[in-house]
Amino acid sequence: MKRRVAALLAGLVLAWSGSAFAMASYQDVKAAYRSSDILVLDRNDQLLDRVRTDFQGRRGEWRGLNEVSVALQRAVILSEDHRFYDHGGVDWRAVAAAAWGHLFHGQRRGASTLSMQLLGLIDPAFSRGPGGRSVMQKIDQAWRVGALEEQWTKSQILEAYLNLAAFRGELVGVDALSHVLFQKYPSGLNARESALAAVFLRAPNAPHPVLVQRACALLGDMGSPQECRGLSDFVALSLMRSSGPWADGRQMAPHYARLGLLQRAHASGSTRQGVLHTTLDAQLQRYAMRSVLRHVTELGMQSVRDAAVVVQDNQTGEILAYIGSSGDLSAAPRVDHARALRQAGSTLKPFLYGQALEQERLTSVSLLNDRPLNLPTGNGLYIPQNYDQRFSGWVSVRTALASSLNIPAVRTLLMVSPDAFARRLLRLGLPLDQSGDYYGYSLALGSADVSLLSLTNAYRALANLGRYSPPRFVHDMHTSSDVDQVMPPGAAWIIGDILSDRQARARTFGLDSVLSTPFWTAVKTGTSKDMRDNWCLGWSERYTVGVWVGDSGGASMREVSGVSGAGPIWHDLMSHLHRKQGSAQPAAPPSVSAEAVVFQGGIEPGRRDFFLGDTVVTEVRLAQDYVLSGQGSPRISMPANNTILALDPDIPAGHQRAQLRAANVAAQTAAQVLWQVDEQLVGQGGKAYWAPRPGRHTVRLLDRGGQVLDQVNIEVRAGRLQ
Repeated sequence: MKRRVAALLAGLVLAWSGSAFAMASYQDVKAAYRSSDILVLDRNDQLLDRVRTDFQGRRGEWRGLNEVSVALQRAVILSEDHRFYDHGGVDWRAVAAAAWGHLFHGQRRGASTLSMQLLGLIDPAFSRGPGGRSVMQKIDQAWRVGALEEQWTKSQILEAYLNLAAFRGELVGVDALSHVLFQKYPSGLNARESALAAVFLRAPNAPHPVLVQRACALLGDMGSPQECRGLSDFVALSLMRSSGPWADGRQMAPHYARLGLLQRAHASGSTRQGVLHTTLDAQLQRYAMRSVLRHVTELGMQSVRDAAVVVQDNQTGEILAYIGSSGDLSAAPRVDHARALRQAGSTLKPFLYGQALEQERLTSVSLLNDRPLNLPTGNGLYIPQNYDQRFSGWVSVRTALASSLNIPAVRTLLMVSPDAFARRLLRLGLPLDQSGDYYGYSLALGSADVSLLSLTNAYRALANLGRYSPPRFVHDMHTSSDVDQVMPPGAAWIIGDILSDRQARARTFGLDSVLSTPFWTAVKTGTSKDMRDNWCLGWSERYTVGVWVGDSGGASMREVSGVSGAGPIWHDLMSHLHRKQGSAQPAAPPSVSAEAVVFQGGIEPGRRDFFLGDTVVTEVRLAQDYVLSGQGSPRISMPANNTILALDPDIPAGHQRAQLRAANVAAQTAAQVLWQVDEQLVGQGGKAYWAPRPGRHTVRLLDRGGQVLDQVNIEVRAGRLQ
């Protein structure tokens, strides 16, 4: 017996000494608390999103007692420990009552105070196990809770308890409970909500009838018995939200939040715990979301359901807006389409022409032949086509790029070579996974898969006069200052000047389109094979904006081009970014010189253009051998050789006309060509009409000197063909 008493006394001494030296402070417990979510903030600390990273429990922010409803504080104290402010950690009267009930009435009543429960929450050794606590554990707990009361204030104990206690299911702490179950902040909880929250603490997973009964009894103790009316429905509705969304879960940047977390993992000391401080601008992000939803809704009938947006600061590379999908309009809203690989289409052409300018293979006034082209490959003939299935004949590099003509781009790639072009794209950060020879000549027309994020950043390199650097995602993340001068500043500047030229793009896009802005911008559109992807990328003096529009399932769009698809969103964003301040074209680098240029034969209007180094020319004309051989000169495109025409007997012959059309005839050269049928002149210009008569005829296209440029033979039959 003496040994047992001695052991008991030794245990008490050890318990007391342990509590005196190992008790965690209020400040330590609060500092160690972690939300289950990471808060995603914009560059000005505005909340954008929440990303859950801990799935062991759903916890919000630590809430001070002044942020918690007085009604909830009162309900918890009445329910769990109504003598909380009167005892020193152990409610001996409750202990005695519990012991009496157990010995004489067989009742099992708890006597744990809030302080004792908190001790179990901050020290797992004192949490109640499935078999209850032994006598020694209870004695040790009594000593420890006394030390807790000595070191902590009552307010600190209540505050910590409300933040650490499990309420219902996975909801831990008053912040998660309030935002999920009641969709409000803890400071706004009323008497009915507070009573239900308090009864959760005693039985977190109690069934609906038990919760209603206990909550009503507690409301009576709180002096609000009238709140029991309709309580059953209220409890049922609250329980339905137990796995619902967070009240202020704004979901403004769900895709970017995960991307930012990945980037932060590679940075040291970039953010404070539990917070992702991004480079996004919340106001711009909201505007981009509205623009995407509005335009995708308008395009819904054309099989357009998705869109993605990236906006960057040219100088820093910071991402200012990032939309990964069209949200509820998308068939795959969780897919980040800003990072998904899509066929680039014509958006790669600026880099190709920039490389040709840099190598001085071409200048902005060099002529390229936009006429049918057949290239032998290992898989047969490669026959590129223009978007509108038409040909423009001889055009300058400026016109070919600004109007996005395909065949001149393929001819340019023949000079640069697919392999050299692919290496350039890799240096610009585009994720090509094959060599240039794999893509072949189609690389000029964007057959490679790229992401909107990488493509926008590559366009930022053009805005920065050929300087490439990786994008920045996290506002205070330390990034490398290394910059790669991928192309000479002069070549990049001339590409920007071409893409800002409304006159040069008028052939395809017209003078008045969404690509035109009242301030300086350079812009390029693109459409992938079978109309699956639609792009619009461009930059101003300060910003680069990239937009992708399409369908997550890969369905082809109907009657959607860069002007009607991605272009309107791009125009919206550029206009919003420059609503207070315009944009001016950057000054030309010293390597760029300007000169007045004329085009002989009226191929294009004379203009002032820009050149690199010693490539300056003042007069552009076709080489004599092209003129003599007929290559590139005007030719007859309609009618084709050996065409048979039939006169309609139901229409008077004098009212019937056959159309004669020439290719490679620009507006300026229309007056230089004449049409002759047999020996009779019937018209001039790129198009004429002739009154056909039965018989065999020779149609000739002549120059002003009477020299035959092209001729075809046709037959006209009277009546219907048999």
